[in-house]
Amino acid sequence: MESTRRFGKYRVEREVLDEQRLEEVTQRKTHSDTHPSLTERLKDSLRCTVPKLKRSVMSSLPVLYWLPKYSVWDYGMPDLISGISVGIMHLPQGMAYALLASLPPVFGLYSSLYPALIYFFFGTSRHISIGTFTVLSIMVGSVTERLAPDVAFLKNNGTNFTAEVDITARDSYRVQVAAATTVLGGLIQVVLGLVKFGFVGTYLSEPLVRAYTTAAAGHAVVAQLKNILGISPTRFSGPLSLVYTLKDVCSLLPQTHLPTLVVSAVSMVFLIAAKELNSFLSSKLPVPIPVELITIVAATLISNYAYLNSNYTVSVVGEIPSGLSPPSVPDVSIFGEVIGDAFALAIVGYAISISLGKTFALKHGYKVDSNQELVALGLSNAVGGFFQCYSVCCSMSRSLIQETTGGKTQMAGVASAVIVLVTILKLGALFQELPKAVLAVIVFVNLKGMFKQYSDIVTLWRRSKFDLVVWLVTWVSTLLLNLDLGLAASISFALLTVIFRTQLPTYSVLGNVPGTELYVDIETHREVREIPGVTIFRSSATVYYANAELYLEALKEKSGLDISKMIIYKRRQEAKQKRRERRAERRAKRQAKRERRAQRAAKQLSAAPVFSVEEEAGGWMDTSIDGNDKEDQGWTERENGTVFVIPTSPRATDGHCRWEYLKGGDPDCTSLGWMSELQDGDTTTLGSSSEDTLSRDLERVSLGSLGKWTWDIHSIILDLSTANFIDTVAIKTMKNIFQDFSEIDVDIYMAGCQASVVEQLELGDFFSESITKRRLFASVHDAVLYCLNHRGAASFPRYEPSVVRLCMSGFRVRPSSSSSSGCCDTSCW
Repeated sequence: MESTRRFGKYRVEREVLDEQRLEEVTQRKTHSDTHPSLTERLKDSLRCTVPKLKRSVMSSLPVLYWLPKYSVWDYGMPDLISGISVGIMHLPQGMAYALLASLPPVFGLYSSLYPALIYFFFGTSRHISIGTFTVLSIMVGSVTERLAPDVAFLKNNGTNFTAEVDITARDSYRVQVAAATTVLGGLIQVVLGLVKFGFVGTYLSEPLVRAYTTAAAGHAVVAQLKNILGISPTRFSGPLSLVYTLKDVCSLLPQTHLPTLVVSAVSMVFLIAAKELNSFLSSKLPVPIPVELITIVAATLISNYAYLNSNYTVSVVGEIPSGLSPPSVPDVSIFGEVIGDAFALAIVGYAISISLGKTFALKHGYKVDSNQELVALGLSNAVGGFFQCYSVCCSMSRSLIQETTGGKTQMAGVASAVIVLVTILKLGALFQELPKAVLAVIVFVNLKGMFKQYSDIVTLWRRSKFDLVVWLVTWVSTLLLNLDLGLAASISFALLTVIFRTQLPTYSVLGNVPGTELYVDIETHREVREIPGVTIFRSSATVYYANAELYLEALKEKSGLDISKMIIYKRRQEAKQKRRERRAERRAKRQAKRERRAQRAAKQLSAAPVFSVEEEAGGWMDTSIDGNDKEDQGWTERENGTVFVIPTSPRATDGHCRWEYLKGGDPDCTSLGWMSELQDGDTTTLGSSSEDTLSRDLERVSLGSLGKWTWDIHSIILDLSTANFIDTVAIKTMKNIFQDFSEIDVDIYMAGCQASVVEQLELGDFFSESITKRRLFASVHDAVLYCLNHRGAASFPRYEPSVVRLCMSGFRVRPSSSSSSGCCDTSCW
């Protein structure tokens, strides 16, 4: 259909394309062409070719792709410098974070060695540093202390019958618990990666992750207070464990060990000052100063020569075995007790790694495969668990150092692993006199970046209230419910906010921007104008079962047409019309009867011309009562309860008989409100000879009281460009919209449907003889052109709404003989 339509200065001369015509022009593919059968897909997946095998191997082992292209001349020195810098950071952080996991410090070094080597072969990010991390260390610590508490390893002292903790047995079992949890978490990550479940990380939004890490920093601080203050509080687990632990720490403050507190204070002052100086000189230094390594070396030397452990009972790291421990199979019987914790570790570790990896990839112009990263991180954890490592992921601080010091590829991770390996083999024994308070201070100072994330509250308050609520709920739930339950509660709440926002979208009526084919919200743009007779309705979210009913209610409100009331009114009008037809039929029968009686009377009169006045008057009364529905008695009651009253003067000056009828007792009228009661003839005075005019006037008054005049809108266009899917409930709602509006002679059209939505409509049996694809248009503008050509505003009469005027008292209206609009009688006020 060719269309020429002018909008302001813009002239449109092109074919208007509905969905059916669009398919004919573009020759849409069939379902079998776009969606091959299951057998064909299975055959294609099992078909092995050399290019396909090569792509599969390259994607599974990314090192085979980039290592042959590696240029030692271009990348060798930057990777070496970066690796050494990161390796130096691994040493203090590995030992310090092992304390957060309630494990001996050497296992933190193991966790900094094996996973980094595994990631070298399977990872796709060139800049992240795999190893120990604060949040995961705390989560592992909550598991080890829950399954291996101190009270479970008490032994009696033979001299004074006091109980002591068997530290060796306790630490050995905690290592088994941590290894089992790590292996199980790694296997979960590998399985999720193989089934292409890498998108799971997208459900952890940035506000959620930042709030979670901020709350985890609070857990880390409370966990390290015992090492900083030199006290031994009871470690609680489960919900509100942080509150109970903090309460116990406060009760033990009078027992603070002063030498340990002095060591902590001096180390903290030195570390903070050195880090600030490092930040100030960062632009002038080729590599950052390893202040943490300098701190632990200096603290070890001072502790060794001052005999802090023996003279002042300052707790130190203790024995660090040299060499590597052989691999061992973790205790499978522990899997059932830690499966929930393992899943939480898998999700959190992956979310942190992929978010940081994608940040660096975007900055340096390469791609990170989400699913392969999940597999790489899972293999790093699973293989590392066999070597007594605990759960790892990338560290923000180490990754930034690796990137800022010039690291180019994963070779930097190998260089850092070599530094850790040398320390484990040769230098580990030198740190046996290192005070634990120094490691606790290192953890505390490194949490400064997480504490800065509290500024997100101010930022989110300005930008997004929904994200602020997610941030606060995540922070509170993580602090109070512990890390595992807090994560589950946070993800659940974040998904609920998404559902809430899609369930309560923004509904708007669109208008045309003059001179263009653009349609925008008329409430937010001044220069747009509505199309005469056409309402364009749009929802900001897709229509599905949760908001389908709200969509229908919003459509009624925005269009001004209350369909349910108007359909009820229409059906009552139809019933009244049937009653009028029956009354007309009865009147015709009575009229025929009167005529026959008159003929008989005429014959009798011709035969007997003598009559009496009394008989004539009686006959007149009988005829009046029978022929005029007993109106001679002064009243008659209609079927709907309306009472007609004959005025004192039977005829007006203009020669027409005036009838006025008062509101009767029709109980059904109350359902439509006082205005809709006019449908049965509320207090209006009209000429008795204009029953059809009465019906039309009442219809106009009643429909006008229900909303817009029905003749103001002849078409409604549903803009579904925001819908990316549609379910069976929404399809049923759309069918009801088409059917209901057709009853009041309003056409419904749909525009902007995506191909997937059209396909779902077909599968849902939406289309029928009454609802064809000609009701679907590729764009809103095509639908508007069709509406104006098919049912333009010029073909729709526009009536004055005040043909019948109502007196405000609602009792009586008498139209004037000189004016069709009528006037209110002052006697009714």
